[in-house]
Amino acid sequence: MKRILQTLMGVCQATLLVAALGLGANANANEGGFPLDAAPNRVSNNASLQNGAKLFVNYCLNCHAATSMRYNRLRDIGLTDQQIKDNLILNDAKVGDLMTISMTPKEGKAFFGKNPPDLSVEARARGTDWLYTYLRTFYKDDTTQTGWNNLVYPKVGMPHVLWQLQGERAAKFEEHKDPHDESRTEEVFVGFEQLTPGTMKPQEYDDNIADLVAFMSWMAEPVQLERKRLGVVVLLFLAIFTLLAWRLNKAYWKDIH
Repeated sequence: MKRILQTLMGVCQATLLVAALGLGANANANEGGFPLDAAPNRVSNNASLQNGAKLFVNYCLNCHAATSMRYNRLRDIGLTDQQIKDNLILNDAKVGDLMTISMTPKEGKAFFGKNPPDLSVEARARGTDWLYTYLRTFYKDDTTQTGWNNLVYPKVGMPHVLWQLQGERAAKFEEHKDPHDESRTEEVFVGFEQLTPGTMKPQEYDDNIADLVAFMSWMAEPVQLERKRLGVVVLLFLAIFTLLAWRLNKAYWKDIH
């Protein structure tokens, strides 16, 4: 009985440790680099996911594939097959097809220097905070091949595909003395300067990016809400079973002592 109790406690501790590591991974995704903003958690909001899906197929699915996702899986966020076909399939694909693109890896490498990554699980690989900050920190830079740069991913080969929504911005930097070596200086980001207006206001743009990131997070693991719900049920079961086992153990050894 004591072994059973020790095993159950070990399972509970391991589960809690994994959960803690999972919560901490996103916060440290860009440790030592540009500070990340916290992405709003909207994976349970179907309206946000639907808007994010629209942004994804219009602005991301031209160069990036999502070969682990089928269009018909979008039923899970409240869309019908007809809505998917009419609003989210922009080529001759069928509702049951994977989210692929016509551009080949060879063409992608020729256009961008390397083939754009598949975005199926990018939210799990990078973290939602990373994506949310990255998509909001592009700025004009004439020294790069694309004419764009990014604070989270400096010298990135990807152009700012959402620039018409956000408008063109310049990043302002100031030279500060290196705190570790006063003979050296370093450029410190101090803000953006809006060069041309976008079709969206800044808060509206950030809100839409939050929806896009939420969709990418959902796409990376469509069953995550069910997984979390089952995780809570399992932990509650283990807690109740541990209590019952402890009481049974106490009753069993009561007369022997």
